[in-house]
Amino acid sequence: MLRLTKKADYGLMALKYLAEHPDSVSVSAKDIADTYGIPAQLLAKVLQRLTKVGLLRSHAGMNGGYELSREARTISAFEVIHAIDGPLFITSCTKGSKSCDLEPNCTIKEPLARVNDSIAGVLKSISIHDMADYELPSGRGAEPHPLVSLTRT
Repeated sequence: MLRLTKKADYGLMALKYLAEHPDSVSVSAKDIADTYGIPAQLLAKVLQRLTKVGLLRSHAGMNGGYELSREARTISAFEVIHAIDGPLFITSCTKGSKSCDLEPNCTIKEPLARVNDSIAGVLKSISIHDMADYELPSGRGAEPHPLVSLTRT
């Protein structure tokens, strides 16, 4: 079964959080960790990795933290997963490994490679913006709410 690592999950969750808070100058790793119940030290390592590959920008100091390095619409789920976990593959033979004893007689390497490419294609087509929830907690959506009258008519 194809599964993302916890680190990849945490990276996607963090970028989703940042996309949902575009007005924040920068968000601390602790804020994100507390929101999702993620181990703060592990999340900090994930965020450092995403900064190193250029998906995030970090700001040092008392009000430091992280922000997306570009618009959420331009960052794909695939990029985040690849930055954290490396190349995506469902079997070892699809990554070019020649260590399989069955390779001379294998009839599934190419079909599995196509499955792998399809999964990668789907992940490339999903942006962080697509994953974000832009609705207000009340469920009304991002529409401005009407003013409430405090006087009786």
